[in-house]
Amino acid sequence: MTTTFWIVILALPVLLATVAATWLGLPALSRQQRPWIRRVFGLPVTIVLVLVLAACGRATSEKTVRKLAGSPEALKARQEVELANRDVIAVWDAETPLTLGLVVLEDVCVGGTAKELFLPTGSDRYKIKCMMSVAAYFGADPRRMADTIDGVLSAGDRTGPPIPFNHEFHYARAVVDYYRGKAGDPQGPGTGEPKGLFSAGTIRLSWDQVRSGDTGEVIEEPRPCSPHDPPVQRCLREPASTSVADLRREYGMVFKITMPVTNYFTVWK
Repeated sequence: MTTTFWIVILALPVLLATVAATWLGLPALSRQQRPWIRRVFGLPVTIVLVLVLAACGRATSEKTVRKLAGSPEALKARQEVELANRDVIAVWDAETPLTLGLVVLEDVCVGGTAKELFLPTGSDRYKIKCMMSVAAYFGADPRRMADTIDGVLSAGDRTGPPIPFNHEFHYARAVVDYYRGKAGDPQGPGTGEPKGLFSAGTIRLSWDQVRSGDTGEVIEEPRPCSPHDPPVQRCLREPASTSVADLRREYGMVFKITMPVTNYFTVWK
């Protein structure tokens, strides 16, 4: 397909130049003859333009997307990524003061688009791309915020990467001091109660704000699941009947960890 594309691209200027030269070389043609000449020379141009568009590539068909998403390579990559995410969640549940209550997994495979001639996004470069996102929700006692976050940092000291927040993280220590009443707003005067910890490229930890009253931000419910249609699309909520509001009623407040979205399987065009 790439060879055809470049052949057409190289031939197009030659054809256009030939048409232009021929047109300019016939100034004496009558008005009745000119429409006929336009049709004669316009036909090759139209054909070339059609070939250009065809050579630019087509969107991946739904049938092909489903076939590739169900291939052994995709299934293996999918399983490895899911197990890795579940292992991380298990470490958080076992090593931190947080109590696991809900896991949400979304997994989708999308087909590549036709050639993008304008404002390219890169989605025309692949036949299929599969992505997975995972989040876990935990319950905690809002009266023990300082101890809970400090416990997360101590777990990070022990485990390393699965819990990427530890006592070397200056801002995290400032958050603990804030909840112990030893320091002001961690991000500076007037910035208010913190609502999470984040390190680029790693897990994001967020929580209900418990000191801000009715104006405080709280963890939202996960969005409704998309239709479950494996291997192209999966959405799991475990347990299916548990909500964030349920966890908040049982424990008093909610923490959430959000994993980075993983592009785990790609087939290039």
